[in-house]
Amino acid sequence: MFENASFVISNTDHNLCPKPDKPEFAFIGRSNVGKSSLINMLTQKKNLAKTSGRPGKTQLINHFIVDDQWYLVDLPGYGYAKTSKSNRVAWSIMIEKYLLERENLQMVFVLIDSRLEPQKIDIEFVTWLGEAGIPLGLIFTKADKQSINKSQQSIARFRKVMKETWEELPVMFVSSAESGLGRTEIAEYIHGVLTA
Repeated sequence: MFENASFVISNTDHNLCPKPDKPEFAFIGRSNVGKSSLINMLTQKKNLAKTSGRPGKTQLINHFIVDDQWYLVDLPGYGYAKTSKSNRVAWSIMIEKYLLERENLQMVFVLIDSRLEPQKIDIEFVTWLGEAGIPLGLIFTKADKQSINKSQQSIARFRKVMKETWEELPVMFVSSAESGLGRTEIAEYIHGVLTA
């Protein structure tokens, strides 16, 4: 498990990110999917990432150092956020440049709300990552808000949609920031990538 995590830097330009001398794992999802809560749950630090009931709280590329070994990166959410169209365009360019050009990026974890039907915006984003050759995993969030059965059905529907265009599906996790569900599995997976 992760012993220590601390904030390093926030910025809007991937060129100003920390030196790419450590492996990096990025977390992204639709606005209000529970990304900051998940990051806080994974690192077991209550206020490491700023949480908000308002979608679009994360507006910068946020770097955190974990155990002095790797960077955890909190990216702005995509999709709905109460901000201007020009802001949204700027965010998407910033995220795209980071994802395509960050050489030490090991993996992108895309967070999906486990309570919802497959959302077009999530499918499109995941497909874009796949086509760009960026390694990814899916984390289905907010599993505590419904029965395990419902979460499993939701994941099955998402898998079904992906299977229409994907030969091999990415790794998938079920999580709850409230109960800590998924923490061990995600942590072990990251450790596995780091030690591979």
